[in-house]
Amino acid sequence: ELFEQQNHELRIAGGAVRDLLSGVTPQDIDFATTATPAEMKEMFTAAGVRLINNKGEKHGTITARLQEQNFEITTLRIDVVTDGRHAEVEFTTDWHKDAERRDLTVNSMFLGLDGTLYDFFNGYEDLKSKKIRFVGKASERIQEDYLRILRYFRFYGRIAEKPGDHEPTTLQAIKENANGLAAISGERIWVELKKILLGNHVNHLVQLMYELDIAQYIGLPLDGNLEEFARVTKNLQALSPKPMTVLTSLLRGKDDVTNLDLRLKISKEEKNLGLFLLKHRQELTRGVGPEPLRPYQDFLMDSREANTNSKIFELLKYQGEEQLLKEMQEWTVPTFPVSGHDLRKMGVTSGKDIGAALQQLRDEWKKSGYHMDKEELLSCLKKL
Repeated sequence: ELFEQQNHELRIAGGAVRDLLSGVTPQDIDFATTATPAEMKEMFTAAGVRLINNKGEKHGTITARLQEQNFEITTLRIDVVTDGRHAEVEFTTDWHKDAERRDLTVNSMFLGLDGTLYDFFNGYEDLKSKKIRFVGKASERIQEDYLRILRYFRFYGRIAEKPGDHEPTTLQAIKENANGLAAISGERIWVELKKILLGNHVNHLVQLMYELDIAQYIGLPLDGNLEEFARVTKNLQALSPKPMTVLTSLLRGKDDVTNLDLRLKISKEEKNLGLFLLKHRQELTRGVGPEPLRPYQDFLMDSREANTNSKIFELLKYQGEEQLLKEMQEWTVPTFPVSGHDLRKMGVTSGKDIGAALQQLRDEWKKSGYHMDKEELLSCLKKL
């Protein structure tokens, strides 16, 4: 209503339009408008609408807070200068020109609040036929921001029906511009890469990254273990793994984690998970006999580190052990029933002896599958 009163056009833009047309509820709704940031500020202030200062103004974005929700509204713009990382923009009132500077056809549509779809580049057709294409010339779009190479992969994994359905000219443009990714910050790359790792067709897309010479520029090992990656991604499909769990299957050793961290600035938790999986993926495996879960339970009981259980869950996903994962998630860690206090009551006084005795009892308790109670353990101590 505010925009209408002032004769400014306002439309929903980009991702939200794509989601609505796919029958998905959008995470957030961004708007585009013919109003300039200054006009928006004046209009909102006059109407008593709260503005959130989020430094987006020089790119033309104003954030308004209405009914407990933030809405980003961006003035239509054209790129004047781009360096492959960011752009200097100029405001416009031409919707076609604004759509032209967006990355993919499926992300370049606008939706009027009356339900009219404005689609200058056949984005709706592409969405229906599940095709991912750049707006206009692929090489031009990529050179405006090299991160768009990874956005192409991400949306391919989200929308395309089957692997391998790419336009040859697009792949050619990606290959020719791959080295542009070297200048993009690790943090921005990791955000996109995580989404690719959790999307569909991940095995196909990562293989493609190697074929198109992208891998080396985004921190992936030069000799990534693609066989292991293919095997593990198949295991992981239905198990909602963490991105690092998927990625670790590509790595061969600790150095690969170090290099990944140097390039992508992964979190400490992600780094530790990668190192944990590398160390234990081969030797910590299901037990033979009637208690296949025992090796994992014993490992957890012996561990002195925080969140070992969540790391073990990820290891079970990595190994494709769906049934054991369910059992492990339902298993509560039993509490060791004997304390130093109990031993003092029995006349063990020296701290050293108490420590040794407790360790022996823990071993007995472990052998019993953590079933022995306090009485049984203490009578066992008498025998010892």
